[in-house]
Amino acid sequence: MIGRKPPESDRSSEERAAAAAARAARRGEDSPAAPEPSPARLPEPAPESLPEPRPAPPPEPPPEPEPELPPAPPRADRPAPPAPRPPVRRALPPRATSPAARPSGRAGRRVLALVALLVVGGALWTIYKTFQPGYGEGKGGVVVTIPSGADAGRIGTLLAERGVVDSGRFFSLNATLTMRRGKLKSGEYTLPRGMSNGDALDALTQGPKAKVVRTFSVTLPEGRSIRELEPAIKKSRVDGAYAKATSAPRAVRRARALGLPRSAKTPEGFLFPATYELLAGASAADLVARQLKAFDENFRRIDLAAARRRNLTRYDVVIIASMIEREAQIARERPLISAVIRNRLREGIPLGIDATIRYFENNWTQPLRVSELERDSPYNTRLRRGLPPTPIGNPGLSSLKAAANPAASDVLFYVVKPGTCGEHAFSETSAQFERDVAKYNSEREKAGGKSPTTC
Repeated sequence: MIGRKPPESDRSSEERAAAAAARAARRGEDSPAAPEPSPARLPEPAPESLPEPRPAPPPEPPPEPEPELPPAPPRADRPAPPAPRPPVRRALPPRATSPAARPSGRAGRRVLALVALLVVGGALWTIYKTFQPGYGEGKGGVVVTIPSGADAGRIGTLLAERGVVDSGRFFSLNATLTMRRGKLKSGEYTLPRGMSNGDALDALTQGPKAKVVRTFSVTLPEGRSIRELEPAIKKSRVDGAYAKATSAPRAVRRARALGLPRSAKTPEGFLFPATYELLAGASAADLVARQLKAFDENFRRIDLAAARRRNLTRYDVVIIASMIEREAQIARERPLISAVIRNRLREGIPLGIDATIRYFENNWTQPLRVSELERDSPYNTRLRRGLPPTPIGNPGLSSLKAAANPAASDVLFYVVKPGTCGEHAFSETSAQFERDVAKYNSEREKAGGKSPTTC
């Protein structure tokens, strides 16, 4: 019937081969068509068995894929069809992948390389900060006191705080690696700012006498006033005017913290006399600062208990010490001269110390004239009772101690002994004092009016 699919048994071998090829093409298989059988192999149909001619069926739509049937067993009169070859799969080109989809091996290698670079960089940086190759010698200078028993870590911290080295930690590490931790010496050093760790260690292993920076020394004698010191300091290598530096607001404020009253205009008496080692290019202000610091350090060592019982202030002690410094030329006499001042103040007797007049008159070398002795100034202790208004110089530690703790004596007078170098004859009564004065004048006349001393 028209439109029906002829059964498999009614199809010729050519039709079955064509149908198989069509099915393979629809499945995308690349299967070659079965070879046409040889005409010699086909039996000639009998004339009477030929089927009646049928009209050609209309074209059918492509049938649905049919399940493959197992191959029919070969017939004796036709060859078995060849086995279908497996489909050929073509190799596809590799598809590009995003960085996120790539294997993690390359990223891991990059991370390891970065970590290694950071480790090497950190090691090189630590080595540089520890040994500081090519580092400068530093500039300027600062005084650093290394306490006894301080270890390398503590010393490194002190040096870093003062600007001598960049880091106390790397200073300590350098000391450890160079095996110098136990060789650092205590004491007061003058070191430049910005030193390398190695140079600082070299200095501290040599001790406080190590010459690391260029310095010069200035010696300030005990008892001298600001006005007396000015010419000598001007001739030294100190830069600037000394008198101007002492009256600067900063210096006065510092002295007031040490006991200078607000009525005083200069720190006279608080500029501690000593030999100072200063850095090259140091100014007068630097020197004044060092003197005030030294006064503070030394005055702390004085016992003021006895002075407080006598209602003496710190400034009173400094004034008394300045007079003792001018009057005493022998160390053992300082407490006795202090006792004379104490006893006269207690008795209300004028002190009669000519050094106060010399300070006011600025006459330290020539004999005092009668006009100078009779001038009624605040510093004329022949005419006025009590202490002068300010110190008459800058006393040293021995005179400060004597002023605070006078000798247990009732002496009221003293005069220079002839034939000595500054030694005095002390007395408790005016009669004995008159005899000592007469002896002094007699020897002075014999010396042609000059002081009868051997100095």
